Amino acid sequence: MPPETIGIMFDSRMYRGIPAGRTGQESLANYEQAAACYGLTPCFLRLEDVDSETKTCLAYVKKDGVYVRQKMPLPPVIHNRALQLRRADQHEVTKLLLQGIQVFNVRNRYRKDHIHDMLHQDPVLKKHLPYAAKATPESLAYMMEHYSDLIIKPCSGSIGHGIMRLYKRDGDWKLTCQTRASRKGWATFRLSRGQLPSATLRRIFRHAYLIEERIPLVRYEGRPVDLRVSVQRGIDGLWGITGMFAKAAPSHTFVTNIAQGGKVMTLAEALDEEELGLSIPELEARISSVGLRIARTLASSLPHLADLGLDLGIARNGQIYFIECNGRDQRYGFRKAGMPEHWKASYREPMAYGRLLMEQNSQIPRQPQTYRKYPY
Repeated sequence: MPPETIGIMFDSRMYRGIPAGRTGQESLANYEQAAACYGLTPCFLRLEDVDSETKTCLAYVKKDGVYVRQKMPLPPVIHNRALQLRRADQHEVTKLLLQGIQVFNVRNRYRKDHIHDMLHQDPVLKKHLPYAAKATPESLAYMMEHYSDLIIKPCSGSIGHGIMRLYKRDGDWKLTCQTRASRKGWATFRLSRGQLPSATLRRIFRHAYLIEERIPLVRYEGRPVDLRVSVQRGIDGLWGITGMFAKAAPSHTFVTNIAQGGKVMTLAEALDEEELGLSIPELEARISSVGLRIARTLASSLPHLADLGLDLGIARNGQIYFIECNGRDQRYGFRKAGMPEHWKASYREPMAYGRLLMEQNSQIPRQPQTYRKYPY
């Protein structure tokens, strides 16, 4: 009996690179190896090549070492790795769901203010959230009165684009932001009378921005560090921690994103156990507990969620804070951190979950009541 097919949905840019194997940081080989572990063959497709009326699609499948594009029956389970932002795209995915095609991680980009509000409803997670408010003239004045170090970030931004730091030093307010005028892409300006430039004010008030207290994160060689925690459902359908690694900001900025030049390491390489007063295993256990709680809380409101990359920070007092949630986790950080087994596992868990959905032939559970203990 030939292997069953599972769909991996890409956006057009990545999809076009499949024949030449140019899919950026997505590893097609990892998908294929992971799917094979569960008797599955991955096919790579785009939403625009799906015909929901005939339940067929045009997709790439690897045959004799070559990716061949062919018309085929729509896979019964699809893992979404495309950024479905348009309303029309969401409508098409909804049609597939209504026809019994199980798509998980239907949406993989959510507004930061909405995620913050969801987590704020959980009394346990509330203490793991920096104080934050949607940017308005009133909230900006309040935050500058009560905090001396702030992060201003677009609610719909990604990979660190558009993020700014507003802080007070030696009696003066300063703004660090991206600029084309600087060779390194970032610059710091002293603010006249403590007021943001009018162009910046127009931008953050006209568009959705979040103002957040900046947490005094632990540091590596003087640079702030945060963590990427991969939280995924696997063969049992329960949330588990696949792995975690640390990211240190470049010396010229405060942003830790890998795409902005952040240095990637294991926790043992980045963190000082004596400074934190915790061993790495103890810290991992605490981080895992927070990460699983976040996944459970979000899954209770966001259906079809199964694959998350959480950014968490550790303050110098050891307190763990939520920074950001990524629905399309850039898994290559594990490879860069010298953690190849965790990198491969981050592909394997979604394929295992896909196998479970095929066997269950039922709706994706919205809120599991227990969680896997995943050693790593």
